[in-house]
Amino acid sequence: MVVGYDGSPPATRALDAATRLLQGRVGHVHVVYVTHPSSLAMMSPGAIAEIEEDFDEIEKELRVSAAEELRASGADWQFERRPGLVANELIAAATAIRDAHPGQTVSVIVGSSSHAAHRVVGSVAVALARHSPVPLVIVP
Repeated sequence: MVVGYDGSPPATRALDAATRLLQGRVGHVHVVYVTHPSSLAMMSPGAIAEIEEDFDEIEKELRVSAAEELRASGADWQFERRPGLVANELIAAATAIRDAHPGQTVSVIVGSSSHAAHRVVGSVAVALARHSPVPLVIVP
């Protein structure tokens, strides 16, 4: 199960749902934090380095948070940071796992967005629903 995780309440609900879905089953939780730096090409090298340091710190915090969430479940898991657009990177992670393990079911689990603007312009969950080549679970 590939879980999009950024520490937000919807992402935490998705992580919790993944562990509940795996209870009593063989499986693995692949926690993915996607960094989405906007227009890095237009920034100075110093600004880019500072943003990367911020992403490194956020990654450490999210890894600890995910570990705390997953510890009680006993689920097998790993954490990965990927740069890019969130929906694209979650699809890429799921596709890579699916291709590496033919015959196994791979799914993506995300929390639904709580931002009103996403109802108009779309959200990660909407993009995944349109493009995911693997089963998708959207947790309310």
